[in-house]
Amino acid sequence: MKNFKSLALMLMFILVLGVLAACGGSEEEPAAEEGNNSEEGSEEVSGPIAIDGSSTVFPIMENLTYTYNQENPDVNVTVNSSGSGGGFKKSTVGEIDLSNASRPIKEEEKATAEENGIQLEELELAYDGLSVVVSQKNDFVEELTIDQLKQIFLESSDAKMWSDINPEWPEEEIKIFSPGHDSGTFDYFNEVILEEEPMKEGSNTTLSEDDNVLVRGIENDPNAIGFFGYAYYAENEDVLKVLGISEGGNEAVKPGPETIQDGSYTPLSRPLFTYVNVNAYKEKAQVRDFVEYTLNNAGKAAEEVGYVALPEDKYQEQLETAKSWAE
Repeated sequence: MKNFKSLALMLMFILVLGVLAACGGSEEEPAAEEGNNSEEGSEEVSGPIAIDGSSTVFPIMENLTYTYNQENPDVNVTVNSSGSGGGFKKSTVGEIDLSNASRPIKEEEKATAEENGIQLEELELAYDGLSVVVSQKNDFVEELTIDQLKQIFLESSDAKMWSDINPEWPEEEIKIFSPGHDSGTFDYFNEVILEEEPMKEGSNTTLSEDDNVLVRGIENDPNAIGFFGYAYYAENEDVLKVLGISEGGNEAVKPGPETIQDGSYTPLSRPLFTYVNVNAYKEKAQVRDFVEYTLNNAGKAAEEVGYVALPEDKYQEQLETAKSWAE
């Protein structure tokens, strides 16, 4: 009887060990599956991205940065707007990762970049119509010719009063509001309207790299006139009036999504750019990720802030080109 009890106790002990072993094995399987799920997850990006340049391009990049950070909170994107020239001064010495521009890079800027071992590659983001505007309080100007614009803005012109441009207009001094000399918008206006001749400067002229300063100055003065990117007009059309522009005796055309995209708003339609530091694109995962995000979303961002999107295949073509930089 004693031997039988000992055998029974031994069998019970073996049975308990088996149950415990089975339970332990079942608890390990979920842990293994969890580890596999973690390995299958995508790598998150983090780190800083520095962007500067055109105030015209700024609204697009600000929009893209905001939506990008919703998905990538560990990436710190800093966007400033010191003007196209100001951006190139930094990008050509490697201080920033992306340089926004409302004009193509100049040959001397390219040379500076090459001297510093910097490779900058151009990406086209949207179309813009450089908009000539007056205050909604102005009740006498609706359109101007290219020759009248030259009379208003050229230093060599004797026109100072609105009546000097048209005798039917008030004998009031024209107040000029213009982007500063570091602005690609100033460079573009200077090229296609003023033909590289000096613009008027003095007590009746306000220059600023900040387009919002120009907007505020024009909206409150019925004798003011200025120019900047279409998005700034679209955002303030309740207080500003955009003027039709005519050339060579043709009918005046106002900027808008259709006239900008089809080129009928001439000669003031233009593309908008960002220039990518290729070394940063290669070496910084967050820069590469942001550039690819930009090309996938720039059209939507452009339209949301008041510019005109490129055809979708243009963005995808540039995306494939950008990806080749890392190869």
